[in-house]
Amino acid sequence: MPLQITYLPFFLLLFLSCDTGKLTFVANLSNDLDEASAIQAVKGSKLLWTIEDAGNKNNIYGIDLKGNIIKDIAIDNAKNEDWEDLTADHLGNLYIGDFGNNNKKRKHFTIYKINDVANLENKAHAEIIRFKLPKNLKPKDFEAFFLLNNEFYIFSKENKSSLLLKVPNTIGEHTAKLVDDFDLEGKHHKITSAAVSPNGKTIVLLNHDKLWKLTKFKSTNFFKGTVEPITFEHNSQKEGICFKDDQTVYITDERSHSEGGNLYAFEIN
Repeated sequence: MPLQITYLPFFLLLFLSCDTGKLTFVANLSNDLDEASAIQAVKGSKLLWTIEDAGNKNNIYGIDLKGNIIKDIAIDNAKNEDWEDLTADHLGNLYIGDFGNNNKKRKHFTIYKINDVANLENKAHAEIIRFKLPKNLKPKDFEAFFLLNNEFYIFSKENKSSLLLKVPNTIGEHTAKLVDDFDLEGKHHKITSAAVSPNGKTIVLLNHDKLWKLTKFKSTNFFKGTVEPITFEHNSQKEGICFKDDQTVYITDERSHSEGGNLYAFEIN
């Protein structure tokens, strides 16, 4: 279930959200989260969940809508090689995408499954899903994924043509399947995070200065439907997106000097 917490008075939310491209500031993230690389709502949890990327702890963090860290959970059998995104299932399980590959040298990738995250305290043991790329596909950098119909859809981060892969939500070793090779129009189309709405009808892909809203697609032909770019009136290193409900997303950006390190809300309809 999406979070049902009101974070601003209705009249103020209406005023701030009426213009396309305007993000609604929700909170400053804790100063202990310099490189929040994802954000995710989880069924059964009143918190939003985040991680930090390569070089940081093997921990997941539950934050409230004031940006405070309420839960700090170490994953005792995981290594943060390059954690980039989060997704969740309808049972309250959280998934960590360890598939960042900036130097294009990784050939094997990992998704960590954290069961019943709302009831964890200080430590967790992950179940592990590993995958490699299809034969003859060169290594790519991946920073975005979501879970739909028990399949992970994983997006490469590219300047030009991007790849969409599929991996089953099954513990064990897999070879990813190539679903699509697609182009997004315009400049600056590196995808840094992705999410699918609770009703499964809308996909959002995040970039630093925009998002793409995908609707009216059939099956896994996500780019055969309507692809609508929505440009923000705000440019920062945005790395995390998730749905609050079918019309609203949460977005986070990384802290850089005195800017960023915030949680925002954005109306996509």
